[in-house]
Amino acid sequence: MKPLPEIERYTYEDYYAWDDGKRYELIDGAVRLMSPAPAPKHQAVQGGIFSQLDTFLNGRRCAVFQAPFDVRLNPDGADDTVVQPDILVVCDLSKIDKRGLKGAPDMIVEITSPSTASYDRVTKFNKYLEAGVLEYWIVDPDSKSVAACVLKDGNYIIKAYGESDEAPVSVLEGCVIKLSQAFDRARLFFFED
Repeated sequence: MKPLPEIERYTYEDYYAWDDGKRYELIDGAVRLMSPAPAPKHQAVQGGIFSQLDTFLNGRRCAVFQAPFDVRLNPDGADDTVVQPDILVVCDLSKIDKRGLKGAPDMIVEITSPSTASYDRVTKFNKYLEAGVLEYWIVDPDSKSVAACVLKDGNYIIKAYGESDEAPVSVLEGCVIKLSQAFDRARLFFFED
């Protein structure tokens, strides 16, 4: 495996050519090495949310995916931002190609960890807002909370939910995520600290 070439700004084509077995994201052409596999608590919470979305979407014209799944946020522009959200929902299936998603999904869910919290709450928040992601959930397994950011008039309106709440998914009419089911999975598998 050869090392990545040293250049100031990478594009999706550079990213796609890398074959060193590591996972990366690109934000405005800057490379970010992703952490190794997420912690079991992260995986348990992610699975709890994913399974509820997947069940709701069964037979509907939207699809839900989990990382690793490439999302090229600005494929018609500089094509220099590629992210791998923990969970994403896409209702315009024409955006999906053999490499992943071209354009903004309808919904993104990021499960934070101590090493990614700032990146998820600031960098990705701003990139998702700029790209027009309609709904962005920031899920904190440690505090058992969700910040649901819904795009309205060019800004995110944020609503907070706790572990016993049922959080509506605004982009999927009638879909409600029972957060206790997601957060309880961590307890079931003894992943509590």
